[in-house]
Amino acid sequence: MNLSTITVQDVSRSLQGFGLADYVVFTVMLMICIAIGIFFGWKDHNRRQKNRTARRDSEALDYLVGSRKLKIFPVAMSLVASWLSGIALIGSSTETYLYGIQFGYIFTGIILMAFSMNYLFIPVFHGLQITSVYEYLHLRFDKRVRLLGSVLFTAATLLHLPIVIFVPALAFNQVSGINVHFITTVVCTVCIFYTGVGGIKAVVWTDVLQTFVMVGSLILIIWKGTADIGGLGVLIERNLASGRIEPPNFSLDPTERITIWAIFFGGGVFWIAKNAIHQMMVQRYLSLPTFRDAQRALIVFTIMIICLMAMCFYNGLLIYATFHDCDPLTTKLARAKDQLLPILVMKVFGDYPGLAGLFISGIFSASLSSLSTGLNSLAAIVLEDFVKPFVKQRLSERKTRYLMRGTVFVFGAIAVLLVLVVERLGTVLQLSMSLVPISLGPLLGVFLTGMLLPWVNAKSALFGTTTGLLFMLYIVVRAQISIASKEIINTTKPVSVEGCSYEFDEIVETVEHPTSFNKSLHHVSFLYYALIGATVTSVSSLVGASFLGRQNTEDLNPLLVAPFLRKFYFRKQTNEKIGVVHCFEDADTTL
Repeated sequence: MNLSTITVQDVSRSLQGFGLADYVVFTVMLMICIAIGIFFGWKDHNRRQKNRTARRDSEALDYLVGSRKLKIFPVAMSLVASWLSGIALIGSSTETYLYGIQFGYIFTGIILMAFSMNYLFIPVFHGLQITSVYEYLHLRFDKRVRLLGSVLFTAATLLHLPIVIFVPALAFNQVSGINVHFITTVVCTVCIFYTGVGGIKAVVWTDVLQTFVMVGSLILIIWKGTADIGGLGVLIERNLASGRIEPPNFSLDPTERITIWAIFFGGGVFWIAKNAIHQMMVQRYLSLPTFRDAQRALIVFTIMIICLMAMCFYNGLLIYATFHDCDPLTTKLARAKDQLLPILVMKVFGDYPGLAGLFISGIFSASLSSLSTGLNSLAAIVLEDFVKPFVKQRLSERKTRYLMRGTVFVFGAIAVLLVLVVERLGTVLQLSMSLVPISLGPLLGVFLTGMLLPWVNAKSALFGTTTGLLFMLYIVVRAQISIASKEIINTTKPVSVEGCSYEFDEIVETVEHPTSFNKSLHHVSFLYYALIGATVTSVSSLVGASFLGRQNTEDLNPLLVAPFLRKFYFRKQTNEKIGVVHCFEDADTTL
């Protein structure tokens, strides 16, 4: 192979051409976020000062759910931005480059999530008019189950937020060379500030801004990148030849990394857990005035998220089509797998001042949105679940304000420190879908138990949730050990370095084969983790009810049960209770 005198280090430096215009674009985005936070913090403060007759808990209502007066469009945009973090933007592209488009069939799981949200979770939560989603566990079971649920959510969020922070910092490091930990600290400080000052309104409206930046940058890279390689036909041809574009895998083997069944059932349940019982998502729906508004926001969210995820998967195909004959990972042009997309951005936009900055701003926007939403949600959990149930006197507005803002600061700092752990682990998409279900799977299970199995009481639910948590800890930890010991090896799609125009250190690749072993439960696909956690929890709760006692359904509020099951479980209830349910089920009723 004839190589020029250009080295991989030279190419890497040329791709770190983040110029003045790019820094200006990035800084302007951060300054606008700060301004939004200050504006809403000042506006809400003045309104409360003028309205001295307001409820004593107006501080919490404003900060956490915007007094339930937010509009459909900004909330829908906030839902999109909160979900589509840098993990989705970069992780989905990396997934497609490494393993092909099998994960792209996740749209089937997204549709399953939308149906469950519309017919089960949103009607129940909106009907109860709660602020913390885990207040439901208190109403349905007792204080102990609520506390356990809140602890599981806090653990899941703290596992998720460092990954969210690390992804854009990795991208910024690739294009600018600036230290990952320095940029992480700076940007997270900005996020903590506007989240702490402006509350849910600042979070929602910064999400709107960040969504537009994110979508605009995705469209630009798709348009320009596709044109650079010669058009859509070239992209399809190269990816078909490498096996990255392929039909769904219908294998029934649950240990295969991705199959259509794992995507639909496993991935669908993961999406349900991340949307239906996750405070950072449900809090948005609860900030809308009516159930009908929440339904419309869900429809907009579902359509947009499918379109945006499709863009992310397309970018993975575009990365391969661009580097089909010179793999950046083999040549070490990309020092980490999740730096592939930033390299593509600099290759496509490097000669256009400000455009690379716009795309990196889009990646940061997605992650800032998830971070701010997570911190705001943690503030709600600490106030509603960890403090209010255990204090005898109602908190003053001053104490409430300090508590919520202090929570944002403390958890933000913890998330930044945990980045040190995340950077030593694997690709962000699989990492997120492996660690988070440890707690979210059992958490979904206890909510499903409460809504679908009204005869299960608090003791049985506590037993089931604990069993599910211990079971998931074993599976996930054991699976990570197997991956580290090369017992589990995921085969990637083929790559080539035959067309490289620069020198790099030749690395003799050793083909790794899994050691001989008998397949066990922990070898199951990571996509099934949330499903397993939810199933074990529900089944254990059901079994526990046989020896720990049953809930008397006549003492249960019908609003705590799934709407489509109320007529079966509460036929003997008084007319007054049934009337309440019928009133709620009128979708046009303002709740």
